[in-house]
Amino acid sequence: MNKKDRLMAVINGEKVDRVPVAAWSHQPIDDQDPERFARATIFYQKTYDFDFVKVTPASSYCLSHWGVETVYRGNPHGTRDYDYPLIKNVSEWENLSIVNPLDGQMGDILKSLQMISDGLERDVPFIQTIFSPMTQARNLVGADELLLHMRCHPELMKEIFQLITDQTIMFIDEAKESGISGIFYALQWASYLNLSEIEYREFAMPYDLQIMNSVSDLWLNVLHLHGDNVMFSLVNEYPAAVLNWHDRDTGPSLKEGQKIWPNVVCGGIRQEETLVRGTPEMIFEEARESIGSVDGKKFILGTGCVAPIVTPYGNLMAMRESVDRV
Repeated sequence: MNKKDRLMAVINGEKVDRVPVAAWSHQPIDDQDPERFARATIFYQKTYDFDFVKVTPASSYCLSHWGVETVYRGNPHGTRDYDYPLIKNVSEWENLSIVNPLDGQMGDILKSLQMISDGLERDVPFIQTIFSPMTQARNLVGADELLLHMRCHPELMKEIFQLITDQTIMFIDEAKESGISGIFYALQWASYLNLSEIEYREFAMPYDLQIMNSVSDLWLNVLHLHGDNVMFSLVNEYPAAVLNWHDRDTGPSLKEGQKIWPNVVCGGIRQEETLVRGTPEMIFEEARESIGSVDGKKFILGTGCVAPIVTPYGNLMAMRESVDRV
């Protein structure tokens, strides 16, 4: 089976020749230039031969057109720092407006996507990372201020979330032209550590669902629940083919997750303890255990989040090779 056929079979609940596997990583510094970012992404895939490519730009790509500035200081996960909030008081939200997604860093990512499409083998699906409107708003103002503005100015913030949603869908529509197979939709605020479920349903879900419904024509949409104490009770209301979460660090387990989520689950490898600090033998064992826990069905072997950029080459290769050993 080729990669696309294997993934489509897993999604459809059909028998496959082996469990699909994928890991993804940031490409710091290179992610600030469209050609270098594309080349780095293609190189990563050609090195490790995963079953799909998650295009992983800096989180600021969807915000720079509004004036956000970030800097890379060597974070081992490859992420960039937001030194100061763009929005300094509630009145400044009114400065935001819709822009052309072909311009700025969004335009750069669209160029990268086309180069990635041209540079990958035809059977390699690739998906674009999309951050939820609430996550984007957090990166504009900071976590504490976002909560304050939501609770003190709820109607204004709903207008802002809608504006960000509209901007995001415009970008996705352009990204489809490159041939993406889906999106990796990152929910970084669907956690009880941030909001109550009632708040999330009011301030986040309506906008999340608009975005997810905008990609109903794509077949490899991945929903990512980021962090601890995630709102797993909400996932069945999201239309996605694959669910990814930090299954080794927070509940539920893969097996328990499959009882709740009817589609494909992705995870099984600890990205810090095992992938970075472990050995190939530890990865083989963790992969075997994870695959066995779900009987290898409706499952993609992956990590709970990005593979740190300090991950040893041999460990990533072991992750890829582990699915051939089961």
